[in-house]
Amino acid sequence: MATPAFVLDLRRTIGHDMLWMMGVTGYVVDAQDRILLGRRADTGEWALVYGIIEPGEEPADTVVREIKEETGIDAVPTDLVSVKSSSHVLTYTNGDQAMYMDHLFLCTVDPDGNTEPFVGDDESLEVGWFALDDLPSPLAETSKERMRYVHEYQANLAQGDSHALFAFTTPADGDDAAPQE
Repeated sequence: MATPAFVLDLRRTIGHDMLWMMGVTGYVVDAQDRILLGRRADTGEWALVYGIIEPGEEPADTVVREIKEETGIDAVPTDLVSVKSSSHVLTYTNGDQAMYMDHLFLCTVDPDGNTEPFVGDDESLEVGWFALDDLPSPLAETSKERMRYVHEYQANLAQGDSHALFAFTTPADGDDAAPQE
């Protein structure tokens, strides 16, 4: 399902006004160290799997559901890589506006589940596994950014820092405060 029912219900009330949404992204790695990507039907770009968190749904459950719905892959989230808020307002072709807070998860393939991707819904045109040095084009800018977050997280992890990436603003400097990472 492209747009959750709760969003459609809200849109009937607020129209195209900006809506703040919680989202997830799955960076899924298989046994050959390839990542799972789908070519989006709405943009034609290749992207990591992402979606909207339903009210009351745990973000890790959402990422597993979205990966299964869009690619058929059974995934297991292993790490919360980042929690990041976009400052960019997206305007969809129908005029709806939204901003997202994204929860990026590193996931592996469930060895007891499906490991062969297939197009699972109308959100994707193609899906597949890709080596990092042989990524398809065009690749969505948001996916490139999130891939950088994964690589930064993995570098930190290799040095003993397992904290998810996030930003915060220190209150000491008031209006002059810059986001800290």
